[in-house]
Amino acid sequence: MKSVYIVGFMGAGKTTVSEALKAKLECQVVDVDHYIVEKEGRTIAEIFERDGEAFFRDLEHRYLKEITTEDVIVSTGGGMFAEERNRTFIKENGISIYLHADWNEIRSRIQGDTGRPLVQEHSLDGLQSLLEKRRPFYEQADFTVDTTGRTVEDICTEVLGLIK
Repeated sequence: MKSVYIVGFMGAGKTTVSEALKAKLECQVVDVDHYIVEKEGRTIAEIFERDGEAFFRDLEHRYLKEITTEDVIVSTGGGMFAEERNRTFIKENGISIYLHADWNEIRSRIQGDTGRPLVQEHSLDGLQSLLEKRRPFYEQADFTVDTTGRTVEDICTEVLGLIK
């Protein structure tokens, strides 16, 4: 199986869906944010605070290239697919699936989440603007799956139909 890269905005369900797919496909799942935390020995929030977003984006790209490109599901960070170098790498090495959710659903999922640096740094209006800015990049994925109001099981069934 080619690698499957799950992309989309924070709160779209990337990590949850990736973990559910792991059980169904019996393959490895790598959450890039978790991978970075493990490699760097500090949280994403700490990296953002100490070194800034540009440094974090460089880490994302470096670690993305370390992850195997076969038989793995990769749950990307919300901003990863907005970077051209990452889109290029992903398109050359696997299948990309954009998990879309409408703004109201995303807002309800992320509101008050202290583990997301961008939630701490931006107002809800600012986050909605960031989503709109990133949407054209997400829409360049090979496939789009809407997660709004759907169960994880239903989303996984659709994703499996796309990648098999």
